[in-house]
Amino acid sequence: MTIVEPGAAPTGFAAALATGPIMPEYDAGPAGNVRRAVADGTFPLLNDPEKIVGAIVDLVDGDAVPLRLPLGPDTYRDVRASLAARLAEHDAHRETALSVVRAEFADQIAALASAEGQPVR
Repeated sequence: MTIVEPGAAPTGFAAALATGPIMPEYDAGPAGNVRRAVADGTFPLLNDPEKIVGAIVDLVDGDAVPLRLPLGPDTYRDVRASLAARLAEHDAHRETALSVVRAEFADQIAALASAEGQPVR
């Protein structure tokens, strides 16, 4: 199974949206900015819908089945930024994660950390 994440493309999707009332709590932030850009036609639609379909067909016909397939530079950028942020948060807790090892395994963990180029304290 693959989660296909297509980027923005001119498909007529926005014209078919049914939206609720504008909420002032969100209108001043990113959600409001996107809503306004979609409404006034300035939201960038970088991706070719036919190429997106082609990439999906290639995926189905191919041997490699990734968990996620970002399609388009906008989606690739956003997914990469999200993953980088998650990895940075994960790495920030590395020392704590390794600190709970039982004493008899401390040498193995030190060897692993040395192979990663990061000391264990």
